[in-house]
Amino acid sequence: MSRIKRSMGGLFRHWSVMTFYERFEHAVALVLTGLIAVIITVALWRLANEIFRVLVLDAFDPLDHAVFQSIFGMIMTLLIAMEFKHSILQVLERKAHIIQVKTVLLIALLALARKFIILDAKEMGASTLAALALSVVALGTVYWLIREREGRELLSSVQKMDAREKPSP
Repeated sequence: MSRIKRSMGGLFRHWSVMTFYERFEHAVALVLTGLIAVIITVALWRLANEIFRVLVLDAFDPLDHAVFQSIFGMIMTLLIAMEFKHSILQVLERKAHIIQVKTVLLIALLALARKFIILDAKEMGASTLAALALSVVALGTVYWLIREREGRELLSSVQKMDAREKPSP
């Protein structure tokens, strides 16, 4: 078991003090991390194959909008998957107890950015574009509000620490 503990980089460091449910969550997070790693690997392989096919076999035209959309859509999908995996790894490394709302919002914003990159505005209705744009504004606003609150909480805690460290007259 000690070899597994070393090879997992300390992921099981707190295993003995975890409750049954915490162990269950940890195991689920490990399985999810492995599955996402497989998905990322397969997606990266497909992206490399697609780029090779387009560059070598099809005489890549960088101005072809459809090719551009396809390649960058695949890249954005990989970035989203890697960010999702990173958020799960933070839980496994005990840097966070749960998936943070900020991380979920950022992943959603990345997914919407991907959607805007790959969409064909000619085929999409104005109401759909407006709904997507409103979604970006809403998610961005919520993210900003969360950051503002965290900033105020951090400032407040620093001010409290400073007040404790000042000598009384």
